[in-house]
Amino acid sequence: MRNLSTTLVEAQRSPARLPYVKVEVVERVAGVTRLSWSRLYQGSEPDFHHAATIPGDGSLLRLRVDPADNGEYRQRVENPGPNSDFSLWEKTWDWVWAVALCSKDAEVLDFHIGTDGHLYRRESSDYGVTWTISIDMGIIPGTGSKLAAAMKENHDVCLFFTEGATVKAIKRVNGVWGAAVAWTNSVAAVTGLACNHQGDWNLIVCGRDSSNNYKVWSCVYGDGYSASPGSWSSLEELALASAGSGVEFHYPSLSFPDVFRCIFIEKYTGTDPYSRPCWSHSLASADFISNLWREPVPFDLSSSYGMAMTYHVSYVWLTTPFGVWRAALSPPSVELTEDVIELTSWAEPFSGRVAVVLRNDDGRYRDVGSGDYAAIKEGSQLLIRPGYITTAGAEFSSGPYYWIEGWEYVSEGGRSYLLLRGGDGWWLLDRWRARRQFSWEKGERNIFQLLSFLFARAGLEFSAFSTSSAMVNEYPAFTVHPRESGATAVRRLLGMVADVLFFTRDCGYLKNPLADEESVYSYGTDHAILQARYASSALPINRVQVFGDGIMAERFQWQQIARVYDRLGQVHDINLETLAQAEERGDAELREAEISAKGGEILVPTNCGQDLYDVIEITDERAGLSSARRRVLGITLRYSTREPRYEQRLRLGGV
Repeated sequence: MRNLSTTLVEAQRSPARLPYVKVEVVERVAGVTRLSWSRLYQGSEPDFHHAATIPGDGSLLRLRVDPADNGEYRQRVENPGPNSDFSLWEKTWDWVWAVALCSKDAEVLDFHIGTDGHLYRRESSDYGVTWTISIDMGIIPGTGSKLAAAMKENHDVCLFFTEGATVKAIKRVNGVWGAAVAWTNSVAAVTGLACNHQGDWNLIVCGRDSSNNYKVWSCVYGDGYSASPGSWSSLEELALASAGSGVEFHYPSLSFPDVFRCIFIEKYTGTDPYSRPCWSHSLASADFISNLWREPVPFDLSSSYGMAMTYHVSYVWLTTPFGVWRAALSPPSVELTEDVIELTSWAEPFSGRVAVVLRNDDGRYRDVGSGDYAAIKEGSQLLIRPGYITTAGAEFSSGPYYWIEGWEYVSEGGRSYLLLRGGDGWWLLDRWRARRQFSWEKGERNIFQLLSFLFARAGLEFSAFSTSSAMVNEYPAFTVHPRESGATAVRRLLGMVADVLFFTRDCGYLKNPLADEESVYSYGTDHAILQARYASSALPINRVQVFGDGIMAERFQWQQIARVYDRLGQVHDINLETLAQAEERGDAELREAEISAKGGEILVPTNCGQDLYDVIEITDERAGLSSARRRVLGITLRYSTREPRYEQRLRLGGV
């Protein structure tokens, strides 16, 4: 149950309660702003190697290489915006192959590899207004080298470059450049590098593995946060294109304006070829090394050399030689509280929905998606915060959250309404479809880690209040099939454990529903019960046989067997290797049966903090119940200014 203030608890129990429901729409998914890009420049410069950075004064610095003469061209736009001229370039070097930029405060570094095979750098200490002459940093053997650079808060710098299929790093610490250090990973080819510093030196690498699969990887070069200084993490897969598919990945960019955001090129060489950027972002709370990324999404652009990403204060920027885009970091939002006529939300295992009716007599919602109502778009977050008017003012709880699926305009009886429809995190999981087969060998990841991956692909946060031992100690062989939904895959994983899953705000939480779990709230005493129905039935399963890898275990509910004889359930799972694992699975099956054997529902004045799977106490003398413990298996919230109505229907189960 969500935490509520003392005054809010008093208000929801009071016979003179005054309802308050705050409703807001925000362009955000699981705490991450959904960026809305505006193109500020469309030029005719050729698509080729380029870089961008924004130093501390907010100026936009860009480098590009012109394939006609291999010259390096530089641009500085002092106050970039919709009215800026992004077409003016200054030629600064002849015969350049690769370029990279990084900055912090007033310092800017320009790195480039000449066609003579030498690595050069230029330095600026005034936001890129003036520059030193080029400084030769030595020869880089081979051709086609890739460059990426980042600067940390104390102005230490790390430059990454490739020698063939080997990535090397050169660090400047306290103003002194060290020797190049090769990574400890191995790939067949590197087709792009990007980096930033956020605790460690974080890299996105595009390339090809020894089996000719093209991949996008994340990798950490340690700086003491998630990895020890100077150490390299293993490569973690972000995207995969199987050998022979005709798909390749190239030229990534990486930044941390609010979360880790990356963009890279997906290139298809088969029939109807294309080369377009794809973007992704990490979860709001995820460290880079955890490799928890949203499923990459295509960007509406044709480009072979990628897009450079940078940011400053309020905006994120994307650039190519021929284009400039920006998006605000603060998401558009609008509060709808005063216009809500009716609201109904449903939460149950594996599903959550909401419908909000807004008054539209004056046509204020005729142009949703623009102006004051710019935030109202498909996929925007719909925040429902139930509350009451208390002695401290309007108070409300922090959830639940939904995402807009669509809307309807309704005209009846001379009145007009806008009906918003949305779904919760289960809706987002169900809309994610596996683009390919994902598979993990036995022992590779535990069930919690597999669930974390699936939630991240749908862009959702994932955590736990409590877990069973199987959740973290079992490492099953598991496959997500092509086109399978995230919701289906999550349900299959939850079928292996006793744990249940529910959403609070925009995060999915695990809970191990123990039989001795303490109750969190009481109904029928201080908090009134308006209607009630209580049901009890025999267990649908009272004997379980579990067949694992060469083992078999049985679990029994003897009291039920004595009354209705045995009702057999069977589980076959070769991931189970020990008797203890098989017995735990059997116990989980019986626990689920025990919870479902008790039913019924109660109608109560809205409890603003009630969550699915909470254990509650019910006192109803006429039904013979005194502090009887039940588990909440469904919540329907109804609010209406027409009737008026503000109530919850709680579907009950056993504990």
